[in-house]
Parts: sequence; structure tokens; C-alpha cells
Amino acid sequence: MSLPRPDHDEAHGGTLGSRLNWLRAAVLGANDGIVSTAGLVVGVAGATGDRSTLLTAGLAGLLAGSMSMAAGEYVSVSTQRDSEKAALALEKRELATAPQAELVELTELLEGKGISRELAQEVAEQLTEHDALRAHAEVELGIDPDELTNPWHAAGASFLAFTAGALLPLLAIVLPPAVARLPVTVGAVLAALALCGWSSARMGAAPPGRAVLRNAGGGALAMAVTYVAGVVLGATGA
Repeated sequence: MSLPRPDHDEAHGGTLGSRLNWLRAAVLGANDGIVSTAGLVVGVAGATGDRSTLLTAGLAGLLAGSMSMAAGEYVSVSTQRDSEKAALALEKRELATAPQAELVELTELLEGKGISRELAQEVAEQLTEHDALRAHAEVELGIDPDELTNPWHAAGASFLAFTAGALLPLLAIVLPPAVARLPVTVGAVLAALALCGWSSARMGAAPPGRAVLRNAGGGALAMAVTYVAGVVLGATGA
């Protein structure tokens, strides 16, 4: 008897994991943009209250940080993609030269997941008959041959996430009147960092309290240190 199909669409397996990884990367990128730009503009604000100077410093930090994040992510993911391609190429050669040994290997991998020897062998034979390379890629390597990591997507996502995060402290420091710049910036940054900490904790199914405190505390410390440095440098005329 066949089991009834569920009446809803639900993400499973690698698709859900991939989405969560992208969401975490976006949250972390935004978090980096907030902290680094906030530290920069608050430090400059400690030395000068000139709006054009703050805007210039903030824009320079935003562009430098977003390009650095994008370039770093591109290099990192390109290396990962090259490794995935090399692993698939090696697996393809092994399947061509030693198909029986590869079948035994796939059977043992499936058996290691808790499947009986007989059933593991049957499943391995069926998977091999259907698509041997995909079977080994997914079971042995944990790779989906049709969804290799894309360095351009990763670089673009990091660029956008960092830029979105950096815009908050930049706008908060240049838009309000001079007397309100620091309080508005500090308040907006801490609120945004708390939200990032809460979001990352929820995505990881972890208690949000500690994550919020760590995130907001780290941002507050960064702003305090750079502000003091800016005040000292401004006072000495350096």
C-alpha cells in the first residue's frame, strides 16, 4: 500500500541546508558591515563633527569593506568549487576504471548509515544503474553535481549584505543634527546588532539571549574603543 502524499510543500535535505547557509552568510555579512562602519564613523566623530568628513569616511569604509568581503568570498568559494570539480573528476575516472570496486565502496557507505548489507547492496546497484556519478557524489562526497557552489553568487551576496549593514551607521551619523549624531548612531547600531544576533541564533536553533548580548556587546566595545581613539587623536591634532 502506498503512503499518502503530504498536502504541503516542504524543503528537505540539502535545499533547506543551503538556504540556511545563505541566510547565515547574509546575517553575518550585514553584521560585519554594521560593526566595521559604525566603529569607523564613530571614531571619526570623536575627532571631528564635520558632516562631509564623516560622510567621506563612512563611504570609503563601506566601499572598501564591501569590496573586500566580495573579493574574499569569491576567492574562497572559487577554491571550494575547484575542489568539488576535482573530486567529481576523480570519482568519474574511478568509476570508469574500477566500477566493481566503486560499487562495493558505495554499498559499504550505505551500510555505514545503518542499512542492512543486503539492502545496501540492492540500493547501491539501483543507484549505480540510474546515475553512478551522482550516487557517489552525494553519498561519498556530499556534493550535488548540478548545484556546485557559485563564487559570483557568493561574492554578490556578501557585497550586498555588507553594504546593507554599513548603510545603517552611515546614515545614522550623517542625517541627524550634530547634537544627536552619536546617540542616534549608537542606539541604531545596538538595535541592529541585537536583531542580527537574535536572527543568527534562531536560524541555528540556539538560545537568542547570549547571542544578542555577545553581538551588541561586541559592537558597543568596538564603538567605544574607536571613539576614544578619535577623541585622543582629535585633541592632539594628529
